[in-house]
Amino acid sequence: MAVYAIGDVQGCYADLQKLLATIAFNPGKDRLWFAGDLVNRGPDSLATLRFVKSLGKAAVTVLGNHDLHLLALSQGNLKHKENDPTLEPILQAKDRVELLNWLRQQPLMHVDRKLDYALIHAGLPPQWDIDTALERAHEVEAVLRSERYSHFVAQMYGNEPSYWSDQLRGIDRLRFITNCFTRLRYCTRSGELALKEKGPPGSQRYGCMPWYEVPGRASDSARILFGHWSTLGFRHAYNTWALDSGCLWGGKLTALKLEKNRQPKLIQVPCKGYRLKKIEARTLWGL
Repeated sequence: MAVYAIGDVQGCYADLQKLLATIAFNPGKDRLWFAGDLVNRGPDSLATLRFVKSLGKAAVTVLGNHDLHLLALSQGNLKHKENDPTLEPILQAKDRVELLNWLRQQPLMHVDRKLDYALIHAGLPPQWDIDTALERAHEVEAVLRSERYSHFVAQMYGNEPSYWSDQLRGIDRLRFITNCFTRLRYCTRSGELALKEKGPPGSQRYGCMPWYEVPGRASDSARILFGHWSTLGFRHAYNTWALDSGCLWGGKLTALKLEKNRQPKLIQVPCKGYRLKKIEARTLWGL
């Protein structure tokens, strides 16, 4: 059995199929780990969502900010609705309820103790080790899968609070956890989230650093795979692997073949690019 971790697809279904042909993916014996953001802005989010769902146990996907954006739209939260029709086919599909219910059952974090990898969409604050992060992820997952789901996605947007505290409660606690797993790129040495910083390393304001570079990060001994950061591109640093290599923007779609006690093998395919010019100011929540 081969296990492949794949970066942000964002509705680029044809590019995903090209990548799977390149690795000769066999759903009967292989496994795919998706780093979140299955949907939005690419040309075929509906086909992508249906396909990953159809894989059943052959695939794991963690939730990204664009996936949560879809869930929020489905519950009437239009705060960050753009003039972008790419999610409408899902929202109008006959199997809409089935797809959205499946999506909100997906985790924020996946940990494989045998392979010794953790998969998230965005980042972790420096205070959390892997076990703590997994506990925090379960808190939000439980709400997404509960009757409180609609209430949560109506309130999840926002940059505050920016500091973690065990004393956080209610929506503040859930929002902080969600922001880490689905939006984080930069933070300060003390762990304050810098969610407005979105460019490549070197573009951030003074005092901020990529989350994985914070000295003494509690998760620094864990091997972490993440997506979300297209301006970072594929990168291996500080025991982390960044998988979003900008497929949507005409870059590449990345897969890593994961094996225990071996360095992962990199496989990439070039992408057509459906958003060749990035939106000025990039205003969508956490893009």
